[in-house]
Amino acid sequence: MLGGSSGISGGTIVAIVVPIIVAVILFIVAICFLSKRARKNRDSLQEGKTAYDITNVESLQFDFATIEAATNKFSADNKLGEGGFGEVYKGTLTSGQEIAVKRLSKSSGQGGEEFKNEVVVVAKLQHRNLARLLGFCLQGEEKILVYEYVPNKSLDYILFDPEKQRELDWGRRNKVIKGIARGMQYLHEDSRLRIIHRDLKASNILLDGDMNPKISDFGMARIVGVDQTQGNTSRIVGTYGYMAPEYAMHGEFSVKSDVYSFGVLIMEIITGKKNSSFYDSDGADDLLSYTWKMWKEGAPLEMVDPTLRESHNPNEVMRSIHIGLLCVQEDPAERPTMASIVLMLDSNTVTLPNPKQPASFLHSATDPNMPRDLRFDSSTTKSITTSVNEMSISEMDPR
Repeated sequence: MLGGSSGISGGTIVAIVVPIIVAVILFIVAICFLSKRARKNRDSLQEGKTAYDITNVESLQFDFATIEAATNKFSADNKLGEGGFGEVYKGTLTSGQEIAVKRLSKSSGQGGEEFKNEVVVVAKLQHRNLARLLGFCLQGEEKILVYEYVPNKSLDYILFDPEKQRELDWGRRNKVIKGIARGMQYLHEDSRLRIIHRDLKASNILLDGDMNPKISDFGMARIVGVDQTQGNTSRIVGTYGYMAPEYAMHGEFSVKSDVYSFGVLIMEIITGKKNSSFYDSDGADDLLSYTWKMWKEGAPLEMVDPTLRESHNPNEVMRSIHIGLLCVQEDPAERPTMASIVLMLDSNTVTLPNPKQPASFLHSATDPNMPRDLRFDSSTTKSITTSVNEMSISEMDPR
């Protein structure tokens, strides 16, 4: 019988039981949360391990016999080009698919781990304006990359040839400029990894059957953190004429050094002339100086490739030149991002800031005041005008 002074009231029971029930519920919820988080961490760890363990990417691996058969044992007839880090061959798989095979030179100095890094990185990149990696072969001393084959070779092969450049009317050149910009925006901002290319140039832009540009050669690329936009190195890699001055002189690379290279590319595409070998009798030392001279004189359209005179859109060309000058500003902070460049190229309503005189370092590569360990060796990369897929391989430093 409940009651009396010794009994426990209902309110007391509730006061005791309810906190216990609440504590049990909170304990169960906490256990479930911690278990779910631990399971997620294990999955992420396993995913990361799988992503960076190339041996698990079985679908990408070719055996050496398949590559030999596809290239007719790397016959000279199938050779497309040769760079400082290897040779490129055209091949055909048994399925009929055409491929470009990059055979890493045994003397290139790149080890198996660096090779694996490049494959893993490039395999993760999926964009219509990037060269697509189909697979790899790592067997004994052989290190081979297998890319999609593109029929129209590289941009430099057509752009700088007096006869072939006629194939690139303004519509196609404008498409190339915009496509490169979109591909670079993907590398800098939209891919799972933030990638600074470091060797953006005409010979690393491949053209497919419809003249769509595909950025290639990520062997010199640097992977940086998703919240990181720059880095520093004492090993300067790149190509004379395309390198931003802060990178060539001080080893400071960033997404803005890629932007500088893109600006040089714009000028080359519009003029049909190489920046590194440009000569003007009126005193301009290089293509960028010449562009600035014509811009200040109010006559930038006079620098347009003569083969474009009948096909170009003056307003589009003027805007492209303007954007190109913004890309090659001396202060990296004053250069636009690739996302801004894409927007400026796609919209005529976006107001462009006035450019300042562009940076120029073409004669600084041999400057005796440059620190010895930062002097640029022009042989670091080898330009191959006859190459279809010039895809050299150098160091990659994931971080």
